[in-house]
Amino acid sequence: MGRAAWIIFWTMISGQLLAQSPDSLLLKDYQPRSIFNIPESKVTRARFPVIDMHSHPYALTAADLQRWIVSMDSAGIEQTMILTYATGAEFDSLREVYGAFGERFQLWCGFDYTGYNEPGWTEKAIKELERCHSLGAIGVGELGDKGLGLTYSHPTPAYGMHINDPRMQPLLKRCGELGMPVNIHVAEPAWMYEPMDATNDGLMNGFKWRIDQQWEGILLHEALIQTLAEALRANPGTTFIACHFANCSADLSILGSLLDRFPNLHADISARYGETATIPRTMAAFYTQYQDRLLFGTDMGSEPEMYEIVFRILETEDEHFYQPAYFNYHWPLYGFGLSDSILKKLYYENAQKILD
Repeated sequence: MGRAAWIIFWTMISGQLLAQSPDSLLLKDYQPRSIFNIPESKVTRARFPVIDMHSHPYALTAADLQRWIVSMDSAGIEQTMILTYATGAEFDSLREVYGAFGERFQLWCGFDYTGYNEPGWTEKAIKELERCHSLGAIGVGELGDKGLGLTYSHPTPAYGMHINDPRMQPLLKRCGELGMPVNIHVAEPAWMYEPMDATNDGLMNGFKWRIDQQWEGILLHEALIQTLAEALRANPGTTFIACHFANCSADLSILGSLLDRFPNLHADISARYGETATIPRTMAAFYTQYQDRLLFGTDMGSEPEMYEIVFRILETEDEHFYQPAYFNYHWPLYGFGLSDSILKKLYYENAQKILD
């Protein structure tokens, strides 16, 4: 090899090495892989039958729904709750599509916030709630408030109105009378409020979902948890489900306090596996303590691989593994190794008590 060729060769090699050095590697390009020779489990089917209490209308055609059912059958999912956010014509359309598949999918409606600042809105919203219930809606949700108000339900966001607003109380009471549980998303995980800098260990996901604390009138995490507590206190006859561990993954004592104080509260575990699978001993203890109040949910699509990852975290004691396709963090994950008695409650027994 001539001198010129050597120069080109070493220039290329040096450039490649430099591109992979800690000083030049971009965080978005860092995709670690475990090198440990340790057991790896593949759990394609849940150990017990499952009711998925938190999913959404990902499929919009009969063919897509049929493929979803194939995934559910393979994974052992008996039923999936479809949190539509929807009312009116949108809810009716989803009912037509999903209704063809019997009880495998159960639809939940939203609240219609149209005209929420006008006199008489509550009565109109209750009427629409009752209509959706008569058409088969068995619950309400996912309601959502990240600080600016209840913005998730379709077709109208309710900026400035939170779950503890007096205008909401007749609606929430009526849900209890109709036996419709209310699924609500309050706040976001702690990483989304922290400075977006080198100290934020959830930066890769936190940056995308960060909360702009400068928004006028925004409620932050503690205040949003308080709105939920006030709604729970004012509506003891209504069952509430705080989804995503009430976004308290970083401090589960906050959720634990709510569960201790309010027997009408449950929490679903959906879409927070990436946050919680980093602290397996703490999570196993939390599942043990609140085994009667936690509900299985996914909120991450309908692919077979998704179910397998979730079951691996819940059922096995696997260590130090990554799932970058589903969890946009750089944290290794660990299995909780939950007992059969806890898994039964989590997978279906607790849900059956709410749905019966």
